[in-house]
Amino acid sequence: MQTIGLIGGITWQSTILYYQILNELAAKRLGGKHSAKCIIYSVQFEEVAKLQSEGRWDLLNDMMAETAKNLEAAGAEQLIICANTMHLCIGAIREAVGLPVIHIAEVTAREIKSKGLKKVALLGTKYTMEKEFFKDVLKNFGIAAIIPEEKDRAEIHRVIYDELSKGRILKSSKDFYIKIIENLIDQGAEGVILGCTEIPLLIQDDDISKPTFNTTLIHATAAFKEAIKGKTLT
Repeated sequence: MQTIGLIGGITWQSTILYYQILNELAAKRLGGKHSAKCIIYSVQFEEVAKLQSEGRWDLLNDMMAETAKNLEAAGAEQLIICANTMHLCIGAIREAVGLPVIHIAEVTAREIKSKGLKKVALLGTKYTMEKEFFKDVLKNFGIAAIIPEEKDRAEIHRVIYDELSKGRILKSSKDFYIKIIENLIDQGAEGVILGCTEIPLLIQDDDISKPTFNTTLIHATAAFKEAIKGKTLT
């Protein structure tokens, strides 16, 4: 099994989910006492969030590139960025290391395409919803993305940063998210991308009337499959 390098801490809540999913997959697919071979580099989210709010993506590129180099030096054989938003820095990471870096939007788009869907709702941080990096990948796969109105985007973003990133799961926020999602379904969304790695803490498949695409689960599963490529499974 390859050693998977995780750029984590963005946030630590979702990093836990990645670690849990990878190890559950190893136990299920490989049997016995197997667990996933991982190296986690957990960055300081306060620093990341501050630079994001200031629009200093140049400094975030440097931070992510340096983190990737540290993981490569520690023995990682592939990398995953444990956050949707920070895939804005994937170009800098790929330039910094000689390791494969699995793109969360690409593996999610493949999953959506496999279901035959053409139009989906995209929820995430304001950066993920408003910038083009995720939507452009979907477009390359023939998938259109629709996002909530500006005031709703602001509240979705607030819940992620002020609640979910701290492990706070509130029913009022869950109800708000479901209402927004159902509004997007009414606008023609055939499925819903949970495009922030913390959103699965709040929204589950059976909360929504259309298929959901849990980017955390999809991304971690893709990394695990790459890590055991060519291995005989039990």
